[in-house]
Amino acid sequence: MADGSLSRRQFTLDAALALLAGCVITVAQGCGDDNPTSPTTPPSEAAATISANHGHTVAAITGAQMTAGAAIVDLNIMGSATHPHTISVSQNDLTSLRNRQAITVNSTTNDGHQHAVTFTPQ
Repeated sequence: MADGSLSRRQFTLDAALALLAGCVITVAQGCGDDNPTSPTTPPSEAAATISANHGHTVAAITGAQMTAGAAIVDLNIMGSATHPHTISVSQNDLTSLRNRQAITVNSTTNDGHQHAVTFTPQ
């Protein structure tokens, strides 16, 4: 058609393509991030490693502790060492663990030293 108007067939095709293009954008935006900040299932626990360890132990932080909403979780890491250390895991740290991000906290200073304790969600 020389007057610049569309045929019924061309109009229908263009309209269908416009609708499909909108669907693709909607689906692409609805898929979400591959690294969500709030996973639907929190980790079952976060295992700990202690730097420069000489007999200290710490239990893992449980999934229940991560989701309980406590402001701080205090843990004693004395184990079989001859002196105690404690660590405090803040609410922000618990949120990081719940989001499957490792955290490192420093212990109290006892017997002239402290330890860095790293928790890794499992």
